[in-house]
Amino acid sequence: MAAQDRRGFLRAVGLAAAALPAARVLGANERVNLAVIGLGGRGRNHINEYAKLPGCRITAVCDIDQKALDDGAALVEKLQQERPKIYGDMRKLFADRDVDAVSLATPNHWHALGAIWACQAGKDVYVEKPACHNLWEGRKVVEAARKYQRIVQVGSQSRSIAHKRRAMQLLQEGVIGKLYLAKGLCYKRRPSIGRTPDGAVPAGVNWDMFLGPAPMRPFNPNRYKYNWHWFWDTGNGDIGNQGVHEMDIALWGMNLRTLPKSVVSTGGKFVCDDDQETPNTQLATFDYGSVQVVFEVRGLLTGAEGGLPLRGPNCIGNIFYGSEGFMAIDVGGFQVYKGEKRELVMDEKYTEARQWDTSPHMANFLNAVRSRKQQELTADVELGVTAAALCHLANISYRTGRKLNFDAAAGRFVNDPDANRLLTREYRSPYIVPDKV
Repeated sequence: MAAQDRRGFLRAVGLAAAALPAARVLGANERVNLAVIGLGGRGRNHINEYAKLPGCRITAVCDIDQKALDDGAALVEKLQQERPKIYGDMRKLFADRDVDAVSLATPNHWHALGAIWACQAGKDVYVEKPACHNLWEGRKVVEAARKYQRIVQVGSQSRSIAHKRRAMQLLQEGVIGKLYLAKGLCYKRRPSIGRTPDGAVPAGVNWDMFLGPAPMRPFNPNRYKYNWHWFWDTGNGDIGNQGVHEMDIALWGMNLRTLPKSVVSTGGKFVCDDDQETPNTQLATFDYGSVQVVFEVRGLLTGAEGGLPLRGPNCIGNIFYGSEGFMAIDVGGFQVYKGEKRELVMDEKYTEARQWDTSPHMANFLNAVRSRKQQELTADVELGVTAAALCHLANISYRTGRKLNFDAAAGRFVNDPDANRLLTREYRSPYIVPDKV
């Protein structure tokens, strides 16, 4: 972090410029004091899940919406019989020495900056997916985690779900032979968001802080609660929303930890005439040389595919193809088909109670906070950033309208200034991701 930026941050969080607060050293069985930042639907889920876990106390909550803040604090008090501290500005929360770790459930465009600030303030971080809003800032989150020796877990909870862990192990052991293709599917029905005019900022909402690193714009209801996903300033479309889970599983199953040689992504926004900027139909292909990863988004009416079932109007999961057969996996279990007759040789199903459980993932994070062993995390920040990066590469190809060659070592597209400009963004002061964390 540049000296001026660092002094500004220290002033903002109310600390002396001499030093950031020292992290409290926890024993193996000691309670972790945790703060939840972002109290929308996912943030309230965080509160409910952490409240179940032994050795965790939610000591503070933070949101830019006073009503959400009050409701979140009331939920914590109901679950824990103790009212948490409340903050409207995460920078002030980061200065709280009683907070050991934070759980970030903010919109996408705040994930990286919030995680970096938290690391600089000596807090461990659970950050929702995607780990970053663009490729460049993802690298900065990893740098911050390593520099400040913080435990940073990304909310890719599939990595902690038993049947998905077993399926990935089977793939690595060769259950369908030599792998050559992974396909991720995000066929999630998304009705039109319509068109809404700009209007007055709702009472109690800090619109400036909601936008944060994004450009200042007039308040619009379609750019606020949840629908922020469908605007490039704040979201990444469904490939970076629901889809990043399946992207992560595709990389996991193929044992890929690097970025591809090239990407091509096509699609568009079909049928709907509304305010949404991101595509509701998208197909991306990533070339790794000897293997490929393919990803498809479909927000409109669709059927099932490749052994994956429809669950309501949705078909969400992964298909892996190998020299001896293929595997289909989703929230309900996995199936293995082998041979020329595509014989079903393995069919493992899981109960509803185990499909969506985030608790094991959060418990894994808290255990690593106590042990200080980053390698114990099931979804360390570097894994989460890599999965997010593929979503960003696909979106850049889609937005530029062409196939792009990528130099993973340099972290840049080859001879394509327009595409390289989309690797990062123009940050709005004072919400700037620093070049030197």
